[in-house]
Amino acid sequence: MGAPLPPSPRRLARLVDELAEVGLDLGGTEPWHGLALRELDYALRPKIHERRVPSFGAFVAPTTDPAGWEAATDLAIERRPTGERSTDVARRYADGMSSWLIRRPGGDDEWAVFDRPAGSERDLVVLVDALGAVAVQRHPAGIVRVVGPFGVHRWDGIGWHHEPLVATWVDAVAAGGAQGDREVLETLLAFAVHDLGARNIGATLLYRADDGPGDDGLPAGVEGRLAAPPPLQVRRPADLAPLRHALAQVDGAAVFDRSGTLRQIGVRLVPSAEAEGGVDGYRGMRHTAGRRYSYDDPRATVVVVSEDGPVTVLRAGELIGHSAAPPPDDD
Repeated sequence: MGAPLPPSPRRLARLVDELAEVGLDLGGTEPWHGLALRELDYALRPKIHERRVPSFGAFVAPTTDPAGWEAATDLAIERRPTGERSTDVARRYADGMSSWLIRRPGGDDEWAVFDRPAGSERDLVVLVDALGAVAVQRHPAGIVRVVGPFGVHRWDGIGWHHEPLVATWVDAVAAGGAQGDREVLETLLAFAVHDLGARNIGATLLYRADDGPGDDGLPAGVEGRLAAPPPLQVRRPADLAPLRHALAQVDGAAVFDRSGTLRQIGVRLVPSAEAEGGVDGYRGMRHTAGRRYSYDDPRATVVVVSEDGPVTVLRAGELIGHSAAPPPDDD
């Protein structure tokens, strides 16, 4: 197929209206809105060659000093000017993983080339914060994302899903500090939202504020079924890929100690008779089991990831936070 036709004003207006319905304003109130809208239109309708749909990525209107980008992202970043090349040509070299197009309202577009792929949703949240930009990405899996200070808007081919940034709702979860280490909680929630929920991996993560029975043995109300896992650490970026991969293959909950180290995986949460009789069910089996366990172990924080994306946080039998309002159906 040939190059895509430039988007018509009517098509862009329809996209503006569609995004406004999910809370994202690209209607022109900011100078960068037009650029972001055109990059998003391209991400949704990329050029197809020999039945291959390319991935794509662009950072729109970065505001921070490029001298600090590498330290803030832990990436080696090479910047290259696009020169006189058209935007359509420049997009051809931006895969949204290791190479990105940088677009600025005043021109001076560039490519940014990383020393390693950094295209996961969690990577994008870090990148937009470091660059002070808005990211538009078409992932190789076909998911289209817009990421910025407003959070993550994710298109799955059917509809848009919004995830607020974890930083905007973690305060309610970590209030007072009595329920564990705030940094561990925030990292665990970011992992749940941007690694598990973004990939539709349903899971239950059990974080225990008290070091003790959860370290080498099992806390009360937890029934082990699998061999002890390696001590993966949620604050260690290199450990997150194997942790995510394992959670996608097992049922049951994963237990983390106060430091954020994985101690058990695939465990069954067994409610007390009091919890089973006195704590109402919530959504489906996964949420209900997590809610009743949290009632029995009120210092624990239970993070439940639905297969359809939203993340719910439970403590002492109560809902204390969520990434987005979950739908009323089962897990």
